[in-house]
Amino acid sequence: MTGDAEDERTTIRTGREFEQEYRLDASEAGEFLIELGEQLRDGDELTITDDEWELPFAFGEPVELEVDFDGVGEPELEIELELPGRTDEKAPRIE
Repeated sequence: MTGDAEDERTTIRTGREFEQEYRLDASEAGEFLIELGEQLRDGDELTITDDEWELPFAFGEPVELEVDFDGVGEPELEIELELPGRTDEKAPRIE
């Protein structure tokens, strides 16, 4: 008896560092960005998955977006998005 792919994925949780790099064609990267953008627009949590892992992430605000263009030599455009983690902490009370 075999489990489905979701049961076999490693869940990346808080307290762990994780990094994965992909080399994609532009249309694959575009599809990923569209799906990511829809999750950012529609909620305050997102889940990124691969065949081997999944990374659920509850994000807060503000989201930091950086556009970096290097036009010297071989031109390169870098777009970086940083999502802060959301905290469930409450402010202290004044009595």
